[in-house]
Amino acid sequence: MIPLAIPNISGNEGKYLQACVDENFVSTVGRFVGEFEDLLAAATDYKHAVVTSQGTTALHLGLTALGVDVGDLVIIPDLTFIATANAVAHCKALPWIIDVSAENWTLDPVLLSKVLSENCEIDTNGNVIHKPTGRTVKCILPVYTMGLAPDMDAICDIAEEWGLPVLSDGAAALGTNYQGKPIGHTRATMTMMSFNGNKIITSGGGGVLLGNNTDLMERVRHMSSTARSGINYDHDIVGFNYRMTNIQAAVGVGQIEVLDTFVASKRKTASHYQNAFQHRDDIQPFMTAPWSEGNHWFSGIFMPDWTADRVALLRDHLRRCDIDARPFWQPMHMQAPYAQCPTNLQGVATGVWEKILPLPCSTQITDEELQQVTNAVLSFN
Repeated sequence: MIPLAIPNISGNEGKYLQACVDENFVSTVGRFVGEFEDLLAAATDYKHAVVTSQGTTALHLGLTALGVDVGDLVIIPDLTFIATANAVAHCKALPWIIDVSAENWTLDPVLLSKVLSENCEIDTNGNVIHKPTGRTVKCILPVYTMGLAPDMDAICDIAEEWGLPVLSDGAAALGTNYQGKPIGHTRATMTMMSFNGNKIITSGGGGVLLGNNTDLMERVRHMSSTARSGINYDHDIVGFNYRMTNIQAAVGVGQIEVLDTFVASKRKTASHYQNAFQHRDDIQPFMTAPWSEGNHWFSGIFMPDWTADRVALLRDHLRRCDIDARPFWQPMHMQAPYAQCPTNLQGVATGVWEKILPLPCSTQITDEELQQVTNAVLSFN
């Protein structure tokens, strides 16, 4: 079966893993951890990088460092992977779920501005209060949907107007540019990335928090490592054991060395699918945005006029053709743990999620496999 997206472990990963064994540094101490952080900061133009055990733990750590606490609200888009909402819940806070833009499937800044103006006020202590619930809004958490950047200028302008930090969920954003520059220039307070097995690069798991504020990022690093102070077992705050291991980082270093090659492959695959179906009025490529050169973490097709049942039948057809095909993310307001959260929706995420079909896009996919996928889609009636 042609897989949807699998790791490409074809560089120096094995060599660096052997170095971990030879040097006897396999846990959370070792030279590859710092090297991986330096390479990630350089690739994104952020000043600081703190690697973690998972992308979700990075989000939880970032939200906690920003002061998100019990009962607070964090704004998230309706169309995202559930880890975004889960990280908020791990802080014992609630997601405030806001719809995405129909043009790019990322957090809609026009709607965001509107609902903040209609539903919130700033109290005498400078807190943003959600009037319908009385809860404090602590953070805006936009998502790079399939690697595509949200309209970060608009979102950050709104955040600055309300005095809110922006923690971007850029789980799949490594290699994406914004306004022609790496995403360290977006004005987000911090950005998270994930290195799960299906991401642009993988470390077999793991994540990173990136930021430019030195004091904040030092706090993040301190909290990620059990908040231990000095060489003795003294801990000054409640911390987390969210550190990345040297083994994970060694794989990550081997991967990021070929990041440009991986991103070029992803963009080539996206271009193939766009060209292959351009004669079909009922099949569209995934959304783009004028402000973002996406990394095309996932490529695929969008059938806005099809029924959800017909899209499901196409998935079944592809699997019969030995091609992996899966549903896309179900919107957050439809997920059982978050069904009672505050929402401001316009039906966009609800209307598109069942009509989005990711297609195979591993970085090592061959031209023959791409053509096999194309032929299978076109053979469906």
